[in-house]
Amino acid sequence: MAKAIKAKLLSFDMKDRPGLLSEVTTALAGAKVNITAICAYAWDDTAYFDMTTGSNAKAKKALSALKLKVDEEDVIAVEMANRVGELQKVAKGLVEGGINITYMYATTSTGRTSTAIFSTSDNSKALRLINK
Repeated sequence: MAKAIKAKLLSFDMKDRPGLLSEVTTALAGAKVNITAICAYAWDDTAYFDMTTGSNAKAKKALSALKLKVDEEDVIAVEMANRVGELQKVAKGLVEGGINITYMYATTSTGRTSTAIFSTSDNSKALRLINK
């Protein structure tokens, strides 16, 4: 059974160049910030970062030293079993509830659970649907 919680996503972008991920993670590690989920990619000449952390306040302070404008938005973090069909169950429950998924990213490991970050057309309703 999947379990969803409210989360805050930090987003920022910067001119793409070699070493950005190292620079960002060095700043966060130096501030003792744990990254709980991350999506980073480059498009054309811009690098985009989306992440959830153990302390967004500390993360924002650390990233401000890099002169970054960091935005914060509401998302939901969904923990689910790491087995076939679990993401499908979540996606189906959301569509049946009239929820549009605007974006999501996830990862799995060799453990028993995986975590996905979702932004939807109605995060509050999505939270209720997943947790029912």
